Amino acid sequence: MIITLTGITFFNTFIYGALQFTTSTKVSVLETVIPVATVIMSAFVLKERLASIQWTGIVLSLMGALWVVMDGKILKLAAMEWNIGDAIMIGAILTWAVYSIMVKQYMHLFPTYGTLLVMTGISVIVLLPIVAAEWIIVGVPSLNLSNMSGLLYLGIFPSFIALSMYNRAVELTSASKASVFLNFLPVVTMIGAYFWLGESITVMQISGALAVIAGVILTTQFGRQEQDLKKAINQEK
Repeated sequence: MIITLTGITFFNTFIYGALQFTTSTKVSVLETVIPVATVIMSAFVLKERLASIQWTGIVLSLMGALWVVMDGKILKLAAMEWNIGDAIMIGAILTWAVYSIMVKQYMHLFPTYGTLLVMTGISVIVLLPIVAAEWIIVGVPSLNLSNMSGLLYLGIFPSFIALSMYNRAVELTSASKASVFLNFLPVVTMIGAYFWLGESITVMQISGALAVIAGVILTTQFGRQEQDLKKAINQEK
């Protein structure tokens, strides 16, 4: 139940709710905190320990993601005005960190796709009263082709395919390592905007993307080598 509420129900609700009150840029900035929150929570709950070079990789990927989002203008973060939408995003950060930990602890006990189906069903039941209340207050949205296509995309790709892959990644590695890859989100968004929306890519954004890649490599590859070396030294003793 906790996996369902944190991973599907409230995380998505917090994300889309935050976008109603704040900018997509600030949402992207706050999303970069998710790996850090997951690593800290994993250290306390799962007793996951990261090597020093892995911490370096996490910080590097965080700075790289921020560099991409802010187009190199990191100092503008201090000038941003924060509102209720940003507070809602904090809820998204915490729920995803909890979800990642729960997946690592319990997801291997259940069938992958069957579990996702049950999680989706529970989320529909939980959110139905909220949706009904919104429709009464705000009005029912028009079900045109554009809106239906958007809902179909959100249901298939972010909600099913991406979630399935992330769950599997957490099972095979760790919550800490899998979450670091979330800093690729601004990079992938940047590339997608270039090809589909015709937006330009700056040198600053490219340098930020390279920092994200380097950070992920440090976290997932070199950190493992450092930990293996420490284990070998301890065994020799």
